[in-house]
Amino acid sequence: MNRVTAYVKESYRELLEKVTWPTWQQLQQSTMIVLAATLIVTAIVWLMDMGIASLLNLFYSIFK
Repeated sequence: MNRVTAYVKESYRELLEKVTWPTWQQLQQSTMIVLAATLIVTAIVWLMDMGIASLLNLFYSIFK
């Protein structure tokens, strides 16, 4: 039990003293970058899905 208590205390101390937290502006910039990247990847996956669906519909229509 002493090891668990020591681990929690050391982790708490590390969070307070050794971690460099981002500023509000840095956090907003990072959020916008992640949001933009997410939208781009979503658009790419959506386009790929539509393209494959169209190809499969064409393929199925040929063999009806």
